[in-house]
Amino acid sequence: MKKILVPTDFSNEAENAIKVAAQLAEKHNYELILLHMLDLPLMQLNAGSTPTDLPEAVYFMKLAHKQFKEIMTKPYLEKVTVTEMVDFHDINTGVLEVSKKHNIDLIVMGSHGATGLKEMFIGSNAEKVVRTSEIPVLVIKNEHINFNIEEFVFASDFENDNRETFIQATKLAETFNAKIHLLMVNTVSNFTTTASAKVKIQEFIAGTNFTNYTINIYNDDSVEKGILNFSHIINADLIGISTHGRQGIAHFLNGSLSEDLVNHANRPVITFKI
Repeated sequence: MKKILVPTDFSNEAENAIKVAAQLAEKHNYELILLHMLDLPLMQLNAGSTPTDLPEAVYFMKLAHKQFKEIMTKPYLEKVTVTEMVDFHDINTGVLEVSKKHNIDLIVMGSHGATGLKEMFIGSNAEKVVRTSEIPVLVIKNEHINFNIEEFVFASDFENDNRETFIQATKLAETFNAKIHLLMVNTVSNFTTTASAKVKIQEFIAGTNFTNYTINIYNDDSVEKGILNFSHIINADLIGISTHGRQGIAHFLNGSLSEDLVNHANRPVITFKI
């Protein structure tokens, strides 16, 4: 049985993610793990003590289990195998550790995005996880009563280092019986002719068995705008993109297209680590 991890802070955005994950779990017989992280000032601990020695840690842990108890009564979880977890970490470290320990196959996260100075200095929790996760991360912005993927945009520069992520995307598309729209965005600063772009994409997918796809070259002011505008035109159900997971000063100076999309797109976005 495959496993889906949903980090939750019990917000409406997190519940939107749980609802989507529950639909996937019920339809495909996956196990669902709900994770709440308590990011407490553990520097207050004495040597040899544990987080549960802090009175406030005990209080927040009991509160989290109470909220989990309420979630477990939701009708959308009735037919799903669910495990709840409460741990002491920042959201990024905790999600990565739990993912490795429990062999998670997919992370589903709710997000309201981040903009302006908040985005530059803080970012969203989803963006932080996307930056470092080794497994696919599905980011949900809105409520989806019926989460069904039919039109799946896979945006790429179609270099060889993206090939493995494309294979992951085709497996996901096969699970949903979805059509993949392969998308290369042309910009003024990085332009290629339509003929050359099509040849590059065809060489990129050569040897794969997936046949339910279209090839698309789209011109726009930036790659991010191109992906968002093209997805709007075809009314895409999901946007998929690869991420290098840059961190530190490289991330600050260069930014990351996948993280920008996570913050700015209103549609679901799934990222695959290169």
